[in-house]
Amino acid sequence: MSRWFVVAMLALTACNRQPPATQVEAAKPPESVELSKELSLDANQQKQAGLVFEAVRLTSIPTTITASGRLVRNENRTWRVGAITDGRVIRVLVNVGDRVEKSQLLAGMHSHEIHESRADYRKALAEVSRLKSALAYALKQRDRTRRLHELKAASLEQVEHAESGFRDAGTALENGETEVRRTRQHLVEYLQVDPEGHIEHSEGEFEHEGDLIPVRAPAAGVLLERKITTGSVANAGEELFVISDLGSVWLLAAAAEEHLGRLRIGMKVRVSVPAYPSRSFTGTITRFGDQLDPETRTVPVRVDLNNAQGLLKPEMYATAEIAAAASAPGLFISASAIQQVEGLSVVFVEKTANRFEARPVRSGRTINGRIEILEGLHAGERIITQGSYMLKSQLLKSSMTEE
Repeated sequence: MSRWFVVAMLALTACNRQPPATQVEAAKPPESVELSKELSLDANQQKQAGLVFEAVRLTSIPTTITASGRLVRNENRTWRVGAITDGRVIRVLVNVGDRVEKSQLLAGMHSHEIHESRADYRKALAEVSRLKSALAYALKQRDRTRRLHELKAASLEQVEHAESGFRDAGTALENGETEVRRTRQHLVEYLQVDPEGHIEHSEGEFEHEGDLIPVRAPAAGVLLERKITTGSVANAGEELFVISDLGSVWLLAAAAEEHLGRLRIGMKVRVSVPAYPSRSFTGTITRFGDQLDPETRTVPVRVDLNNAQGLLKPEMYATAEIAAAASAPGLFISASAIQQVEGLSVVFVEKTANRFEARPVRSGRTINGRIEILEGLHAGERIITQGSYMLKSQLLKSSMTEE
């Protein structure tokens, strides 16, 4: 290995041990690096290589706040399906990971409440039938008393008594019909079963659909949890399934205390996950936690992420980059300008028309395809962004010759 690369490697290692400087100061080349590896290409060689140059400029860019966290399901689009009454699970029709549609049947439960509610409904129907007969009888009695009163065979008091009896019978019938509607609604809307039931089955036969309380999906999504099996007993209110629409997920990130004053609801966030290192996802800050963690001195920040493609999974680790309102100067160059030579990041700098310098640099953030240079370049210098393969070959050949 050449002396130049050994010196450069030692210099960059030493620089990394020093405390960070401001971005403007960091743009100065490290004094300890030997900048003496000059190469040459004449005009014809440059044309043949297709060299493209770029002037290094100091750019004002928004400062970013970085926070790490994990992905969780969107609780606003997550549904926890519970048992509406006590019962025994007769069948389960779905498994974890299944995609379900709204109102899809998930399971069937047998419960004594079905039979009790149907009994109440039939009792209410029978009572209404009786009350209708009573009303008809009261009507006849009222009409008969009126005729007798006209013939001077009944008193006014008897007429009023008959009228009162007729009104009471009408009121009782109205109450009876209300009870029928109530018991029917309980069966149809709450238990979601047929009020009439299924009468053509043997005693003790519980698996007929008419005897089962259906458990249905309240919305479309993915079944994330199933907490029952066939034969298990569920109590009223017990959670049976968890369904979530994973088209949207949340990132719960931990923002440092000193950054809170620069964060706002609605800020755009760039999110990256280890599973997809070459791409990023865009989200929006929707909520801040109300309490500071006393140990980490951070506050939870909730970021809403669109996940229409389903690439993001709950419990993935993620990193959020938030563009704050403030900005700071920095040197950014095209990513194509940086070449890797024996483990070092090298940029070819134009010294004169035909001479170039291979200079090691230390890079920082990558924003919109451009890489921040922390050490190794000055603002105003011209660098090669494309076609530097000839210079790289010449540099490698020269290094091998020196060895």
